[in-house]
Amino acid sequence: MTPEIRPLHKLMAANRGEIAVRIFRAGTELGLRTVAVYAEEDRFCIHRYKADEAYQVGHGKGPVAAYLDIESIVGTAKEKGVQAIHPGYGFLSENAALARACEKAGIIWVGPRPELLEMMGDKTAARALAKKINVPVLPGTEDPVTDRTAALKIAKEIGFPLIIKAAFGGGGRGMRVVQKAADLAALLDEAQAEAERAFGNPAVFLESYIANAKHIEVQILGDQHGNVIHLHERDCSVQRRHQKVVEVAPSFGLPKTIITELCAAAARMAREVRYDNAGTIEFLYDLDRHEWFFIEMNPRIQVEHTVTEVVTGLDLVRAQILIAQGHALHSAAVGMPTQDQVPCNGYAIQCRITTEDPENKFVPDYGRIIAYRSPGGFGVRLDGGMGYAGAVITPFYDSLLVKSITSGQTYDIAMARARRVLSEFRIRGVKTNIPFLENVIVHPLFRAGTATTTLIDTSPELFTFKAKRDRASKLLNFLGNVSSTATPTPRATVPPSRSPPGRRPATTTAAPRRRAPASCCWSSGRRNSPHGRCSKSGCS
Repeated sequence: MTPEIRPLHKLMAANRGEIAVRIFRAGTELGLRTVAVYAEEDRFCIHRYKADEAYQVGHGKGPVAAYLDIESIVGTAKEKGVQAIHPGYGFLSENAALARACEKAGIIWVGPRPELLEMMGDKTAARALAKKINVPVLPGTEDPVTDRTAALKIAKEIGFPLIIKAAFGGGGRGMRVVQKAADLAALLDEAQAEAERAFGNPAVFLESYIANAKHIEVQILGDQHGNVIHLHERDCSVQRRHQKVVEVAPSFGLPKTIITELCAAAARMAREVRYDNAGTIEFLYDLDRHEWFFIEMNPRIQVEHTVTEVVTGLDLVRAQILIAQGHALHSAAVGMPTQDQVPCNGYAIQCRITTEDPENKFVPDYGRIIAYRSPGGFGVRLDGGMGYAGAVITPFYDSLLVKSITSGQTYDIAMARARRVLSEFRIRGVKTNIPFLENVIVHPLFRAGTATTTLIDTSPELFTFKAKRDRASKLLNFLGNVSSTATPTPRATVPPSRSPPGRRPATTTAAPRRRAPASCCWSSGRRNSPHGRCSKSGCS
């Protein structure tokens, strides 16, 4: 049966920050009224003001729990006449319970149907699907693991090194690499605790670990009519603690045959389950054995969807909304080309700029941004949600500040543009990882397209930073510490007790101003002097 086109006039983003703003922009272009939700701690976040309406959710539940409060989010949507909810990424984006709550309330869920979320959200179920249709997978557990004794037994069968992964979540959370059996118990506890905090489920699975690998993911898009296409691949190999830092579309330097195989496998998996929205299927390519393996599927929009949009010229978020409404991929409304016509023009590079201090083990920094200058120019796109002067960076959420996306006809041009954009940023008040990103962009392995998932861990030179001159801040500090007298005497000078012999101590207060006579033309407001100042005796 052909799906009906459901009416849609009001769209909610059940998220925050830059992805919420991205959703609002797509909704506005479609002529929709947009609705934001926010936690108490996020009441000054810019996404609240980018929407047509904004409502607080999760009252009294804390900064993160508020965005996980399904009852409050769906209840607010129903009360305010919202017809569709887009979950973005993170938070509840892969939560089947929210998707089902939307269905029950008669609200359009902008994402894959709930049973797909349950299937692909369970990483072990996704592995089983891959094996069913003969897509290679790494040796690993068939079911989620919670028992330590069972994990140790399975680990010995898989062999070391291996990797522990959260069974019901992604984004690098709940992941630990185990080099030897003695480390397994402690790292298993760490991974399970992190998975519990991030996804509400401590289940993990074990998988063989490839040290010299590239992380390649394929963007897919399906609809409710059975159509599926892929929109080429992205190289996400530059990672820190299993979280992506720099992404490139398309990949550079890999054999064309490998890319063709990966894209075909991704599309085959999506067709097998009749996938019906945006998603990403991820693979590892072993550079030593020249073999590739499926690792997971993310049934949602990705942080790095931007680079795919740039090289294809296709709006993924807009397509998500229209597909959820019931439109077909190749309809006039969505406008997606057939598979053989999907364009790929040049290269795009995304750098995730965060408020982390790379000189202090990437510890997140918090506080008020006192100065913010964005770059620009040809081939530059910036997606941000907190990047502006006066913004307060809190410790409650992810440290992503802005995504810098640069493009060019060639990989070299895109890299040169990325380097230029990073150098143009001026962000003061909080630390950022920009110096680190600048080092990554010029690293020989990254430039050659041979960077692997261990680049950051094995390249200490990435942590050698040039001292910034920061001339503007120094000048402002100087001016702020200079007195208002005609002579620029700093307020803080040599203490009187240490003044050189024969010299008067420097004063720490400004000389008193002379008061203008009562009859002065300036004090009376007449300002009648042709030279811009009073000519009366004693008037200054």
